[in-house]
Amino acid sequence: MTRYHPLLVALHWGLAAMIAGALIMGGQVLAALPNDSPDKLFSLRAHMTVGLVIGALMVLRLVTRLRTKHPPKADTGNALLNTGGRVAHWALYGLVLLMVASGIGISITAGLPDIVFGGSGAPLPETFNDLAPRKAHGILSKLLALTILAHVAGWAYHQFALKDGLISRMWFGKRSE
Repeated sequence: MTRYHPLLVALHWGLAAMIAGALIMGGQVLAALPNDSPDKLFSLRAHMTVGLVIGALMVLRLVTRLRTKHPPKADTGNALLNTGGRVAHWALYGLVLLMVASGIGISITAGLPDIVFGGSGAPLPETFNDLAPRKAHGILSKLLALTILAHVAGWAYHQFALKDGLISRMWFGKRSE
């Protein structure tokens, strides 16, 4: 087996784009908008919707990962790097799912479903910063961003130092046995 299942490949790249977008939206756009801004409601609706889609697709990705054949574990020739790579991959799953869970926690705690999707006309809370799920969401976003950077650094190491073409495993093409 030289490549991952095509569904896993599609989910990898689609989720990568959506997660990057959600991190940027949350950390740059939403954080900068005051809660009384009319744009905040639209941005929250988009962020929350994308977050829920990410959660559903991440569960599908995990199920696909566990149920399909995949290439042998990558080998850097260094046991510590090999372990770090495996830990980072599973951490990505865990951190993304925890981000979704903490986002749902913020939503429920702040009464956002009725405000954002229900058209209740109620204003957004003055701040979300005093909510425990919001604090967790912020910390998790930093950990997720750092883990993504580690993942990209691992790709760069394989691509430019080892020159082993590892990236081809996570691309479309024939899955030879």
